[in-house]
Amino acid sequence: MMQLAKRMDSLGTETAFEVLARANALAAQGKSIINLGIGQPDFKTPPHVVEAGRKALADGHHGYTPANGIPPLREAVAADIAKYRKVEIDPADVLIVPGGKVTMFFAILMFGEPGAEILYPNPGFPIYESAIRFSGAKPVPIGLHEKNGFAFDAEEVLAKITPATRLMILNSPANPTGGVVPKAEFDKLAAGLAAHPQVCILSDEIYGRILYDGHEHVSFLGYEELRDRTILLDGWSKTYAMTGWRMGYSVWPKALFPHAERLAINCHSCVNAAAQYAGIAALEGPQDAVDEMVAAFAERRQIIVSGLNQIPGFRCVEPGGAFYAFPNIEGTGFTAKALQNKLLDEAGIATVAGTSFGAFGEGYIRFSYAASRAEIEEALQRIKDCLR
Repeated sequence: MMQLAKRMDSLGTETAFEVLARANALAAQGKSIINLGIGQPDFKTPPHVVEAGRKALADGHHGYTPANGIPPLREAVAADIAKYRKVEIDPADVLIVPGGKVTMFFAILMFGEPGAEILYPNPGFPIYESAIRFSGAKPVPIGLHEKNGFAFDAEEVLAKITPATRLMILNSPANPTGGVVPKAEFDKLAAGLAAHPQVCILSDEIYGRILYDGHEHVSFLGYEELRDRTILLDGWSKTYAMTGWRMGYSVWPKALFPHAERLAINCHSCVNAAAQYAGIAALEGPQDAVDEMVAAFAERRQIIVSGLNQIPGFRCVEPGGAFYAFPNIEGTGFTAKALQNKLLDEAGIATVAGTSFGAFGEGYIRFSYAASRAEIEEALQRIKDCLR
């Protein structure tokens, strides 16, 4: 009889994919399904990016690349960071990885072990807590509250740091809430971290280009005094509608980079060669497609937030970034999981319960508005009919 390592019992999952599988199964049975569950842009990858990937294959880029990524791509990442974050970095500190999750997994494995503590957003991307538990470390939640627009309170965060704290994970704009942390809170947090030199920061900025209403993206790389312990997580999936290309990048402090590179060599060797050339085209080519996508998301955001607030029992704050609405559904009388299942089974609407993003997500449900305007409007009507 096989005997698995005990740590496998602690490994969670990403419920959005479970919901997607159920939704697809119902659709295969002929049921009309509107998917507002998966966090994936409904746009195609820009044509010039696809062409760059095709050309790379035609030109014979079929072999291994350096484990840290091809030099032109790392240089393009550094130039992009200088352009959009106003921060100069060394391309040698850039690690190209197959998707954003790899960066969080590497960082958590690097610092997590029994006796260590890692702070993470809750409600937050579920893989944070899952990977922390898998590493053996204790997950310590940073509560994100509706009253603050789902931004953290710097004083609350700093109060959670103990001598055992090794890593702190931040995410703004955030999944699942769409919350954007104001610069004033980042400033307070950065100042307070001076008293905790043992704490490394993983800043997940994968939604950094998807912002609304003049919200400012604050990159933790901008805090020069913390650069030697800040890890940046970003990539192409959300900004360029390249989820299936599996393209991410990270920027590491020089002292940590060799460890991250060694993990990459042990884990995946290198990233798909042709996809890396597509990544260059995305960063260096026209940005019109990004601007058009964000403009479309902004319009859909207004529709879904307004519509949800008209449904009895729902209360939805306006998200400042990403493409998620995270309404409070306590007034419906349903738990988050019960409402998720009811909407899928009875109304054909795929959503994700707030509890899939941590215990603090009870009473909330996540809607992705990376769907067409017509689908969102139809979904809102179905929800009203289902709960009437």
